[in-house]
Amino acid sequence: MQKRKYILPLILAAVFALGIVIGGKLNFKDTPEKLFTTNSKKDKLNRLIDYIDYEYVDDVNTDSIVDVTVNNILDKLDPHSVYIPKQDAERIAENMKGDFVGVGISFYMFRDSLSVIRPIEGGPSIKAGIRAGDRILMAGGDTLYGKNLSSERVISKLKGESDTPVKLKIYRKSEDKYIDITLNRAKVPLSSLDAYYMLDDEVGYIRLNRFAESTYREFKKALRELQRQGMRKLALDLRDNPGGYLGIAEQIADEFLEDDKLILFTKNKSGAIENSYATGKGDFEDGEVFVLINEKSASASEIVAGALQDNDRGTIVGRRSFGKGLVQREMGLGDGSSVRLTVSRYYTPTGRSIQRPYDHGTEDYYESYYHRYDNGELQSADSIKVDDSLIFRTPKGKIVYGGGGIIPDVFVPLEETREESYYNYIFESGLMSFYVFEYLDNHRNEFKGMDFNQYNAEYVVDQDLMDGFSEFLLREETAFKKMNFDNHEESLRIHLKATIAEQLYGQNASEKILRAQDPMLETVIGISEKESE
Repeated sequence: MQKRKYILPLILAAVFALGIVIGGKLNFKDTPEKLFTTNSKKDKLNRLIDYIDYEYVDDVNTDSIVDVTVNNILDKLDPHSVYIPKQDAERIAENMKGDFVGVGISFYMFRDSLSVIRPIEGGPSIKAGIRAGDRILMAGGDTLYGKNLSSERVISKLKGESDTPVKLKIYRKSEDKYIDITLNRAKVPLSSLDAYYMLDDEVGYIRLNRFAESTYREFKKALRELQRQGMRKLALDLRDNPGGYLGIAEQIADEFLEDDKLILFTKNKSGAIENSYATGKGDFEDGEVFVLINEKSASASEIVAGALQDNDRGTIVGRRSFGKGLVQREMGLGDGSSVRLTVSRYYTPTGRSIQRPYDHGTEDYYESYYHRYDNGELQSADSIKVDDSLIFRTPKGKIVYGGGGIIPDVFVPLEETREESYYNYIFESGLMSFYVFEYLDNHRNEFKGMDFNQYNAEYVVDQDLMDGFSEFLLREETAFKKMNFDNHEESLRIHLKATIAEQLYGQNASEKILRAQDPMLETVIGISEKESE
């Protein structure tokens, strides 16, 4: 089996640096020619690189020097102005665009074979009849099995130009036979909507994981479907959502706000202000709305929460959000790489900036974020430190604060302490997904003919499955010997059941299981029922 390398999820600085992105809709007044005229500062850098290229005694990769230089320059600005190397640009662009061109599978290199975890909904693989558990042995005459086969090579063989054919040779273990399938590559959606369903007869639920180009379309479709099912109140879950495009956040906020209500305003270097107002096209302006946020909700998530809170619209539930009030614009550097440069600040309708201070550098900026896990504010609203000089009032007189995130109207403490980083590692690294795939590879037929409702009601994660998972973890990394599974047995059972559901029935099914005993959703239901009395 190909050796896998994992990154501890607690190291979030890089994720926030690249993941918390707001696509600006601002326009520069200067042309590129004016912006990039020759001056002595640029000449100095260019001359230094030329000296190293042509005069330095040893051969040096000056491209890497330039990358380091760009990163060092941006690090002196703010934590969210970032450099995107050429090799990362396509992946990041696909993630924010909301689709890519390929065959449409999630896969796992299991025993040196490309194994399909699940075909992606809306992709060509489903239409072609590819199933979970299939091994793709060849693509276009190239082998896709063997030791040391990188994921990059696999992806390069499966992706390609839209509408180009690729011939796949597949081994289907469940039927013990080989199959030849030819399909045309096509756009494969990268969904930013994790789940939508009814929590009860009148409260609907939508969970968004980012604000990509496709997010508003996905959100609108889910909203209308829930309205058809009788939804009168909505829980919009933006927990762990690092943000995305400014314009998409505006569109979603517009769904809840009456015509001409201020959504936000931005201010650039010259002091120019641009206001964004709600239109009359919102489909949920009269329904009750709850916005769920936590310490990892950032940028575009905070725009939506702040717009509703400052307009006395709905209820913000959860914990203080991340605190990012800067707007970036992506600019190409001519070689496929680019920078996302902070070009303005945004302000909520009452005029508050929710950007956390970054005067002492990027390292201190993220350390202050992690300090929330130690200072008690994730367990108690009373531990949230506010700046009394940054008090603002909504039209109805409610006090709100600037200077570091959105403070919820209703506080819900962190559900699990998870003091040991190993548990974060398990839940977020993909290890559980790999184990579940191996389990289903030998037990898939046991679930044949079982729909999700039956699975959810009847299936129980037994002790054998739990013991098998602990053995799997120990095979992967001996560090798991330090863990006491008894302390987290119930949580592990729920996550195992949800992961099996995801691979059998999809993401929506998994979320229904994970959220069945969710304290924030229980809080929402409690508020809703009290209002209905």
